[in-house]
Amino acid sequence: MKILQIGKFYPIIGGVEKVMFDLTSGFAAIGVECDMLCANYDTTVKKTVIKELSPNNRIIICPAIKKLFATMISPAMIRELKRRCNDYDIIHIHHPDPMAALALYMSNYKGKIVLHWHSDILKQANLLKLYRPLQNWLINKAAVIVGTTPVYIKESPYLKNVQDKCTYLPIGIDEVKWEAHAVEQIRNLYPGKKIIFSLGRLVEYKGYEYLIDAAKNLSDDYIILIGGSGPLKDSLQAQIDDNKLQSKVKLLGRVSEEDLPNYYQAIDLYCLSSTMKTEAFAIVQVEAMASRKPVVSTRIPGSGVAWVNADQESGITVETHSAKALSDAFKKILEDKDIYDRLAQGARNRYETVFRKEKMIQKCLDIYRSLNG
Repeated sequence: MKILQIGKFYPIIGGVEKVMFDLTSGFAAIGVECDMLCANYDTTVKKTVIKELSPNNRIIICPAIKKLFATMISPAMIRELKRRCNDYDIIHIHHPDPMAALALYMSNYKGKIVLHWHSDILKQANLLKLYRPLQNWLINKAAVIVGTTPVYIKESPYLKNVQDKCTYLPIGIDEVKWEAHAVEQIRNLYPGKKIIFSLGRLVEYKGYEYLIDAAKNLSDDYIILIGGSGPLKDSLQAQIDDNKLQSKVKLLGRVSEEDLPNYYQAIDLYCLSSTMKTEAFAIVQVEAMASRKPVVSTRIPGSGVAWVNADQESGITVETHSAKALSDAFKKILEDKDIYDRLAQGARNRYETVFRKEKMIQKCLDIYRSLNG
């Protein structure tokens, strides 16, 4: 059995690419032949680059001419896939990525297709109008459609008529490893504080204005740390300043990949305040759970976020667009040691039983074997 993962771009920037790479490298580690085909995010590179993960596992990185609507335009992907597609028993395509879908359509591939439905196309309405026929072709052609949560697959309006061939594959991650001295340094910056952490791009759907407002309802022994950068940085800082919340809310800017595990370990609680279905899964919740931290997240209609963070098991889920709901949940968890300890252990247990990387790899392999049997 030989597999090809096909999707976005390399180097890895977002969650979809990371899942694709983790599956490819995970299969390499257990001797399953699996390649990865994607576009090069660096448009100055003009030739196809092949990176070997093992003698039987490669990343084939095709040159792209430009980025358009969050999609790398890469005619080379079409040529490469047409040339290579018959080498594979199964092609596992990651959606949404119109370029990957077009390459697969143009390849005239006759084997089995696994469609990994990470999210609906929500923001690019005009692009969806053009892409919809290709998306419909992909849905019909797929032997199986895989979501990241059962909720998202069930609620997607595009998959209503194909539920019989849908399943789900939760995103799994490795252990979060931290450095004790770095954790201590972070905690020493906020002595005696209950630390609430959130991480993500400073954009509208993250709901950070509600998280900042929640600080008004918290005592002075709380502090909220928000990591990340984005277009709303100035307006969020103005909200903090106008409400005199400088001692309770800090915008950290970008947190490095190296330092991120130390933050997860240094904090007391993780918060995901997102308000829109654009937040489909939120792997940051899993990273917090792996670090034995309770999570407060929102119940977003149609999203899998509240499935990832099981209410009263790994944390608390609350309504969207509500600063009070967030602050009430923070106080409920952080002001009762019994509740905190139960949810912290529950968070770790949920990571262990559902979201470990090796579980994702094994379940994906089971899906392939069911098609190839």
